[in-house]
Amino acid sequence: MSSRGGKLLIGFFLAAAIVALAVALRGQDAAMLMAYRDRWMDWAAARPFLSSLIYLTVYIAMTALSLPGALVLTLIGGSLFGLWWGTLLTSFASTIGATLAMLSSRYLFRDFVEARFAAIIRRIDEGLDRDGSRYLFTLRLIPVFPFFLVNLVMGVTRMKVWTFFWVSQLAMLPATLLYTNAGVELMGIDAARDLLSPGVIFAFAALALLPFASKTLVHRWNDRRLLAKWRRPARFDYNLVILGGGAAGLVASYVATAAQAKVVLIEKGSLGGDCLNSGCVPSKALIRSARLAHEARRAEDFGLAGFLSPDFSQVMARIRRVIARVEPHDSEERYSSLGVEIIRGEGRILDPWRIQVGGKVLAARNIIVATGASPVLPPIPGLADCGALTSETLWSLEKLPASLLVLGGGPIGCELAQAFARLGSRVTLVEAAERLLLREDEDVGAALADALREEGVDLVLGVKAVEVRRRVEGHVLALADGRELAFDRILVAVGRAPRLKGFGLEELGLIENGRLAVDETLRMRIPTIYAAGDVTGQRQFTHAAGHDGWVAAMNALTGLRRWTNRVEAFPVVTYTDPEIARVGLNRREAREQNIAFEETRFDLAELDRAICESANRGFISVLTVPGSDRILGATVVGAHAGEILGEFTLAMRHGLGLGKILATIHPYPGWTEAAKSVAGEWRRTRVPGWSLGLARRFNNWRRG
Repeated sequence: MSSRGGKLLIGFFLAAAIVALAVALRGQDAAMLMAYRDRWMDWAAARPFLSSLIYLTVYIAMTALSLPGALVLTLIGGSLFGLWWGTLLTSFASTIGATLAMLSSRYLFRDFVEARFAAIIRRIDEGLDRDGSRYLFTLRLIPVFPFFLVNLVMGVTRMKVWTFFWVSQLAMLPATLLYTNAGVELMGIDAARDLLSPGVIFAFAALALLPFASKTLVHRWNDRRLLAKWRRPARFDYNLVILGGGAAGLVASYVATAAQAKVVLIEKGSLGGDCLNSGCVPSKALIRSARLAHEARRAEDFGLAGFLSPDFSQVMARIRRVIARVEPHDSEERYSSLGVEIIRGEGRILDPWRIQVGGKVLAARNIIVATGASPVLPPIPGLADCGALTSETLWSLEKLPASLLVLGGGPIGCELAQAFARLGSRVTLVEAAERLLLREDEDVGAALADALREEGVDLVLGVKAVEVRRRVEGHVLALADGRELAFDRILVAVGRAPRLKGFGLEELGLIENGRLAVDETLRMRIPTIYAAGDVTGQRQFTHAAGHDGWVAAMNALTGLRRWTNRVEAFPVVTYTDPEIARVGLNRREAREQNIAFEETRFDLAELDRAICESANRGFISVLTVPGSDRILGATVVGAHAGEILGEFTLAMRHGLGLGKILATIHPYPGWTEAAKSVAGEWRRTRVPGWSLGLARRFNNWRRG
């Protein structure tokens, strides 16, 4: 029986007892109820063998036939036979009945299921041969599925009957003991005040704690089994060793020191990781300079005259100054002052507790891997030999390329293509897919494509790159359709792959399909090792890495593994012009997941602030549950989209609907009014026609 179902039945049984007692307090019915209870108990006491046999038979029959009521019978067993004899009877009755149900399922369904799902059943049987006892024990102790369903499913496998019997007997014993005890306590209630007796309170408190205790026990057992082949240190140098000093590693170390843990951070390069040194910070500084150059070309639109000439070397110098200004936030001095020990070097994990760095072996209770990710160079012949740039190596440029070819139409490729075009490069962007930003809806990618074309970026979509060739005049990129595109420099932005080599992860078997296999708590297969940030191959964003670092550190330090990295309201922004920001689902994802939705749109051409700033292009699209204002997702395309998105992210995170946004006062004229405008559009389109007619007649009546 599932834990939820068990709780409901217990609640029902207790409620019935309370109602019966309330009736009993009224007088005559109380005596009758108590008389029946006492009569049953006297009968069982006078005929212990017969009553036990009847109880055993009924319990076995109900369990074997997968009938409901086992919980109530367990409570009755405690009431009639006491704690120890009731537990013994119930334990064997439930196990015998479960085994009979399993054998019946095997006789009736095994051949049928095996004939139609032979490959699946074979894999299940192989898994049960390796670890069947532990798997069944976990299902019994932590009832993910109802017990009767476990009996039937195990019947179609080849699990040995004796294994099924003894594992079930052992795993169901704790719950049987507690439920029997609850029955003993319930039958000891003679008056309403007895409901608050220590025995009753303890009985139901124990039942409430059983699922949590069982889960903890199973986790501990699994952990010991997984770690059994390694020798655990007698003592640890640190509570936590963190490998990697990017966003995830820095947040994890901050959390650990705040919790007064002893933590060491290992990093061979600059602290701050890609975000500070080659990602978010330098790219946004570049985009700001490029945007100013673009706005200067539009000076006449604002009633101004003049022209700004970009100086690329000065732009790059400004980027270095920006990095230097932000760097103290992630500096070694800051984190050392917080209590983080920082070791410069390359760390290599030796076993679940030890990591080697610079010839020294450190021992820690837990390890967090936060080594980040690196740009991918696709296996295109000639690409590696033509001086290809990536988002990491781009920042060493001192001279603006006359012609830049960008390979990849994702967020990074689009951001950098637009920035370099605005600074004066002739930019060609090549994307193998038919459109830009494949994760977004088609109209979103189309809006960005139109903007890039207007600014002179040549888009080559739906064609694969075949080879980089050397010509007398320079390099060319050969395409699958036969065209050749000349370029001075090529920037590769086709994705990022986790940094996994050289850290001992392969030797420990922690790499799966080119990424680290982690559960939702970010724990790996070895229970003392966690991973956080881009190295997991999941959401590769700085704010995601920071959240991962917090989750991994909390779980590693407490050992409770209660925090997960699941975030329903996760915002992402592509910093092009127009900006593209999204939280939650878009139309494509909702349709792929068969989630029903209603869409409300608002054109930013109607927003007064956008008109004032000559930035009135773009739109907001909000998906809601049909018939409700609950937000499933929001997409904003336009100026300041990332800031506008914040209100929708807050609303989704805290369960606020569009009605709450509409009821909030927004400053005028402001960009945040866009959120209120789309909420108003949602309301306007959902006012029933009959109510408008009724309001019109009412107001006509009031005028006389």
